[in-house]
Amino acid sequence: MLRVVQLQLCEQKTAFSVRLYRGRNGKPSKLHWLGVSIEKRGDQRMGIPVLILGESGSGKSASMRNFSPDHLGIINVSGKPLPFRGNFKMAMTDDYQKVTQVLLGSKVKSIVIDDCQYLMVNEFMRNAKVNGYQKFTDIALNFWTLVQTVIYSLPSDVIVYFLGHVERDGDGREKLKTVGKMTDEKVTIEGYFTIVLKTLVQDQHYYFTTQTNGMDTVKSPMGMFEQQQIDNDLKMVDDTIRAYYNLTESQGEIS
Repeated sequence: MLRVVQLQLCEQKTAFSVRLYRGRNGKPSKLHWLGVSIEKRGDQRMGIPVLILGESGSGKSASMRNFSPDHLGIINVSGKPLPFRGNFKMAMTDDYQKVTQVLLGSKVKSIVIDDCQYLMVNEFMRNAKVNGYQKFTDIALNFWTLVQTVIYSLPSDVIVYFLGHVERDGDGREKLKTVGKMTDEKVTIEGYFTIVLKTLVQDQHYYFTTQTNGMDTVKSPMGMFEQQQIDNDLKMVDDTIRAYYNLTESQGEIS
């Protein structure tokens, strides 16, 4: 089995490349390329990843309800049905290679990965009997590579929404739920997102928060949203982001 014993990131003008070494007894040996080569598109704006955080049942998936099925692609990682009626075409997979293929082949400009943390959870469970810490490095690398693919390999008018659960640390601070401290030590996922929203349920109304309360990782660019609490309407969020960055929207199909 190929394990990441040593990781090197090589930035050039046209690509980010990940060099992986096959390990023997914990030591790197022959160099292997795994095809993890992420195109960098010069100085133009890249694809936009957006993180949507929230507890289960707090309105993350339901926020997609106002999209037209022709304008939204859904990658269903957990395999659960949508919490509203709609004829959306979905790709159901938790395989990183297939997820990447769908992203690169999709014709829609707005794509949701729901629930993204199960990419990490399912990989962890498949390797639950594997001893050692290496599997946590692998899990972090795979998720990091997916986010980098969105940023550097997708057209500049594509927005990918990562919907995920929250967890709290010992001090009560909220962040994206992962598979534990071993993974968190490898990568701070929210650091790769300029826009992080979080669900809020208040008086039986469902909202997104757009700025941090000091105990979470919520953030958005200055002037993008006028209020700190907005309706949990992902279509409205999508329109707002596109207006802010002068992006276009086009009809298409998810591969």
